[in-house]
Amino acid sequence: MIVFRYLIRQILVTMSAVAGVLLLVIMGSRFIRYFTDAANGDIPARLLGSLMLFHMPSFLELVLPLALFLGVLLAYGQLYLNSEMTVLTACGVSRKRLLRVTLWPGALVAMMVAACSLWLTPMGLAQNERLITAQQQQADFSALTPGRFQEIGDRTIYTERVTRNSSKLEHVFVAETQKRNGQAPEQIVTRADSGYQTNDPDTGSRFLVLSNGERYVVTPGQAVGDRLQFDTYAVRQERTSVTGDIDDEEMLSTLALWRDGSDKAMSALQWRISLVVMVPILILMALPLSRVNPRSGRFAKLVPAIILHMSYLSLLLAAQNALAKGQLPAWIGMWPIHALYLVIGIFLFNRGRPRRRRHV
Repeated sequence: MIVFRYLIRQILVTMSAVAGVLLLVIMGSRFIRYFTDAANGDIPARLLGSLMLFHMPSFLELVLPLALFLGVLLAYGQLYLNSEMTVLTACGVSRKRLLRVTLWPGALVAMMVAACSLWLTPMGLAQNERLITAQQQQADFSALTPGRFQEIGDRTIYTERVTRNSSKLEHVFVAETQKRNGQAPEQIVTRADSGYQTNDPDTGSRFLVLSNGERYVVTPGQAVGDRLQFDTYAVRQERTSVTGDIDDEEMLSTLALWRDGSDKAMSALQWRISLVVMVPILILMALPLSRVNPRSGRFAKLVPAIILHMSYLSLLLAAQNALAKGQLPAWIGMWPIHALYLVIGIFLFNRGRPRRRRHV
């Protein structure tokens, strides 16, 4: 029916606009954090795009239910403001019929949220952890920022310039502390005109090869030091044994959480399912809240609706925390919260319905 296609289109257009704004805000905040890490040399700038991409499902699983909730509120609020909803009611479109129509975009959003929360989000978070762990283990020059002292492994490195492909350094300064058996620690400072990395094909060891420089070895408290001038000098790079926490519950697959059965696993599993269960309940609450007086404007009930959504999400987060700590049995879990807001939705939906008068 043309009218119902029009209603669905209004919901989807409004929801897309709201989701776009919310995604820009959340992604901007996350991007600033990653950009700060890249500026500090913790991660290379070339990984920013991949990290943001793999974080996208975790953004969508939170944004889409809220965007649908606000989309229904704003779209139907505009229809009430323009008296279009009054015309539809006069033509015999009941609240239940309107709810069935609204559940169509709700089903689409629920499937998208389910795909993100049950599959894409843990996979993306695990992939991000692997990228960061591999970068920390590799300890190459891609994270170096020219003109800044940065720690790579157990050394402090400074360079004036890094080539575009991060294969060569120019005007290099390396400082490290070396401890020998039974002797005081020595401070080693190395300066070179250039440097590059290479791997030994036989042992697999990584070396920093420096050219045209000096190496100074000084023991604190002593007035005598060693100076070595070299044309080529190779410094072995110690591999940092960094292991990513891939076994974290947020990164485990849904099937693995189900098989685990621990309190933390059940907490993460119920949270993923709850994000999907939220969608139809939010629609049930959004329909009556979208009904506004034309004199009040379409934003009259927006603040109470947002507070209702925030309270719903906050209680779910509190229940998730209690489940993870074993303070709440898994068989109870988050289901009473969903039942509570389902009752609130049914109450709001039935409130204000015209009652049939009995004629005697």
